[in-house]
Amino acid sequence: MTKRVRRFSRAGAVRPQRQIKSYVAYSTAAVLAACVLVLPSHSAAGAEGSSSEGQFKPPSYNVLRHNEDWSGLVDVDRSGLDGRDSMKYIPLTDGGAAWVGFGGQLRERVEVWSDFGFGATPGGVDNDDVFLLSRLLLHADLHLGEHVRVFVQGKSSLSTDRDLAGGRRTLDVDELAMQNGFVDLSTSLADGGRALLRTGRQELLLGKQRLVSPLDWANTRRTFDGVSGSVAFNGWQATGFWTRPVVIRKYDSNSANDSQEFMGVYAARKAPDSRSGQDVYWLRLNRDMVTFNDPMGTPAKEERDTVGVRLWGNPEGTNLDYDVEAAYQFGDIGSNDIEAYMVSSDVGMRMDGEYKARFFVGLDYASGDNSEGGDVETFNQLFPLGHAYHGWMDFIGRQNIIDARLGVSAKPRPKLTVIAKAHHFRRADDDDAVYNAGGGVLRAGSAGTSSDVGVEVDVLAKYQCNRHLSIGFGYSHFFSGDFIEESGSGSDVDFFYVPVQYTF
Repeated sequence: MTKRVRRFSRAGAVRPQRQIKSYVAYSTAAVLAACVLVLPSHSAAGAEGSSSEGQFKPPSYNVLRHNEDWSGLVDVDRSGLDGRDSMKYIPLTDGGAAWVGFGGQLRERVEVWSDFGFGATPGGVDNDDVFLLSRLLLHADLHLGEHVRVFVQGKSSLSTDRDLAGGRRTLDVDELAMQNGFVDLSTSLADGGRALLRTGRQELLLGKQRLVSPLDWANTRRTFDGVSGSVAFNGWQATGFWTRPVVIRKYDSNSANDSQEFMGVYAARKAPDSRSGQDVYWLRLNRDMVTFNDPMGTPAKEERDTVGVRLWGNPEGTNLDYDVEAAYQFGDIGSNDIEAYMVSSDVGMRMDGEYKARFFVGLDYASGDNSEGGDVETFNQLFPLGHAYHGWMDFIGRQNIIDARLGVSAKPRPKLTVIAKAHHFRRADDDDAVYNAGGGVLRAGSAGTSSDVGVEVDVLAKYQCNRHLSIGFGYSHFFSGDFIEESGSGSDVDFFYVPVQYTF
């Protein structure tokens, strides 16, 4: 496929602010039309999430579509099912031992930015822009009996012209690619557990995605080539893996990065009452010739180990919930030792009442490096979903940062969820840089002396039209702190977006 995505018309005198109405009107009209077209019929009511005796209740859609279990359709009369559910289980043999399923997801997101680079315009780059990100995911899930499975998922991620710094990035565009393509071999264990071996291209999602995630927010998502194995026993789920990150080539075939290895073991246990759990893990990242946090330094080989633990729970008899995670990193980059760490904590309180409100506070700390030399003390965030933790503008990553936050979520209507939160960011070490969600340097440490990075406020309203279709309206504002103003242009930044997602 060589055809490029056509840019929306932008006459020279038309600024992005004047296009906002047309983009929002387009998105809203498309969503309203889709809501009407996909409303369930009476015969498919059971497939829309309700269930009564004798009816099939479909599993919830998962970020990792291969984690959905549709095998329950084997003994169900599919004549009354939603057609989108019927395609999840198509028997290939008598008795249904071999079967195949199909599914997919279409996502559109309009993004509107003002002063994206805090007002800086290097090389004449625009800081105000409006563009559309589109992503289509389609998958086939083949089961050959109880022990063999083949899962293939294709992806097409496109963008209209993006005039902000970086242009159309590999986060935005991957014209046609295989996102997942693996074979599973599995068997039951004597104690009721199960063992699985997976080989091929596969997405990784570990724990709360603080360090390892498929990065669903990005238009192109993240994936790996390699092998993994998992064992479920006595309430534990343990996963070991050896992989190489897949490098996105926007208009060519993607391939694994031969200069990086990512491996580890992640074990998670959920209490019998499902109200608490513990995760423990070891992760190793090997990279050839890197200059971590010193772009002008001499490239050297990195061997970094990360060990960590996570505790979470919802104590019985309370409306309190908590999630705490800590990780320590060691190893070396060239002749320098690595000594870094991070701590993350979130505590929430759910309120009784029809709005199902939840108030929450959190504090994250990720170590930074000082100017004394020697040990490398900047935490490496690995392959995270930073978007979920450090502001939805993705200006801040889990490196050399203190993030104090608070917020509230509520459901004013059964299908409407509203979330509002605020972050106050400070540098953990005033000698080190501020890093963005991708691990790149946002502002160099030597460019200013203040630790105050700024405050970000995020608001999102999400409406779930039905089980398949959702629409959101989001707004974020970044109030630049003293360090941003000291280190260059320090204008505040505005971000408005409209995501529409259809899953089947």
